[in-house]
Amino acid sequence: MGQVADNLAAVQQRIEVASVRAGRAPGSVRLLPVSKTHGPEKIREAYDAGMRIFGENRVQEAAQKAELFADVPDLRWAVIGHLQTNKAKDVATFAEEFHALDSLRLAEALDRRLHQQARSLDVFVQVNSSDEPQKFGVAVENAVDFAVALRPYQNLRVRGLMTLAIFSDDAEAVAGCFRRMLEVQERLRQTDTAAGSYDELSMGMSGDFELAIAYGATTVRVGEAIFGSRLRPQDYWPG
Repeated sequence: MGQVADNLAAVQQRIEVASVRAGRAPGSVRLLPVSKTHGPEKIREAYDAGMRIFGENRVQEAAQKAELFADVPDLRWAVIGHLQTNKAKDVATFAEEFHALDSLRLAEALDRRLHQQARSLDVFVQVNSSDEPQKFGVAVENAVDFAVALRPYQNLRVRGLMTLAIFSDDAEAVAGCFRRMLEVQERLRQTDTAAGSYDELSMGMSGDFELAIAYGATTVRVGEAIFGSRLRPQDYWPG
């Protein structure tokens, strides 16, 4: 057992405790380890500890890692950061999940590239629950219309919603973001014209995932609490 494995066990225990505290069944929250800026050896340690899917922000970095681990058939990749449309072709070749869908132009590009690859992709609609201008994501008030507009894109399997809560020590401000996600989710569940399903909520990171679980998170994206502080690219990827 190395440090990554120990950290994983500690985070998984915290997830289970938070789930029970929230009155939820053990195992109802999925852990998505975020391996961005960390090298292959840490991913391998997490894999050996039982993890089978990893989250990456940068497409080029994720593609390099996917190629490096191409001989590991059950290792999967989720792209969780903002995506430019010209990178859609890359994501379509290797990713199993995309957690930051926030424009129809991007949806069309992904759908077209996936069709060419004869693949499909699980996607989460990113919602700007904090209404911060510097953040990507669909506005809360536009989320339902956006979900309806995704219906034509048959290669995108809409699984739910994703958000980044406000970065703050004010727990009520953070909780407000998660509460708004529950409200959006409920509106979508009552809309029979929205694409896909909306049972999934991808929200909560190292600093707030326990609070996110209290508000219904089904996937928590945890990086630093597992892998440690982020590195500079030149420190983990030669060249």
